[in-house]
Amino acid sequence: MTESPVRIGVSACLLGEEVRFDGGHKRDTFLTKVLGPHVEFVPVCPEVEMGLGTPRETLRLIREGGGVRMVTTRTGIDHTDGMNAWAAKRLTGLEREDLSGYVLKKDSPSCGMERVKTYGGGMPARDGRGIFADALLRHLPLLPVEEEGRLTDPTLRENFIERVFAYRRLVRLFASRWTPGALVRFHTAHKMSLLSHSTTAYNELGQIVARAGNLSRAELRRDYAALFMRTLAVPATRARHTNVLHHMAGHLKKLVDDNSRVELAGCIDDYRTGLVPLIVPLTLIRHHVRQHRVSYLEGQVYLEPHPRELMLRNHV
Repeated sequence: MTESPVRIGVSACLLGEEVRFDGGHKRDTFLTKVLGPHVEFVPVCPEVEMGLGTPRETLRLIREGGGVRMVTTRTGIDHTDGMNAWAAKRLTGLEREDLSGYVLKKDSPSCGMERVKTYGGGMPARDGRGIFADALLRHLPLLPVEEEGRLTDPTLRENFIERVFAYRRLVRLFASRWTPGALVRFHTAHKMSLLSHSTTAYNELGQIVARAGNLSRAELRRDYAALFMRTLAVPATRARHTNVLHHMAGHLKKLVDDNSRVELAGCIDDYRTGLVPLIVPLTLIRHHVRQHRVSYLEGQVYLEPHPRELMLRNHV
């Protein structure tokens, strides 16, 4: 049976839909040209869908009485309650859309994830979050969410896509008739990935799995899923990747000849010092893993956490 495509929610203007306040769009090339062929997008425009229409008066966030209100800039009409009511209903529907991630429009009073301008009492401050974005993050706390502006950073882009595909695998695991043994296999396959994000969390997740027999299924699922996604949300660093590469090379040192061992060590060091991108030592490791059939490493998601056609690790 063909597996359903990875589905990602997205601010509709980023796909080229003319739903902006001025009737325009903000088509994003990475989303539409690079990522698009590998996923299925679920476009959402909160302002249009709640009934504001296009074109429309611009909106802004105003701090008032300890809270934030979303009002029109010229006429001062407050749309906060309407947006919150619409968002609650829309998010209930999105729960059924099998989303594995979400990309929001930066700076938007409805969709901005962080540093949205707020007004009131003095100079504007970049300390707000869009009304819909806030509801989304509270309603689906484990879902990978990013802004399109941050996706121009190669490290953040690779991190987001890694989380999207990891979240899909996690959801598929817990949607099945899973057992503690299945969770152990899942965890084992993600060990190198987790280690590249946090040694501490890697150990903590191992402890959760080790206590599987002492936790209810609901507790095990809750605790593991929350820490798993929280760990992957911490961007991997060059130093942590280097540690993982050395760890994997350690599994190969008794299998490869001296020249190959020296070559791999040199390749990893070239990555550590920034001379080559991550894909270079990874390609060499994958070659040796296939050649020597190292089953533990063959099963590591770290070697290919997302479609290679995206070439994300060519730039980190």
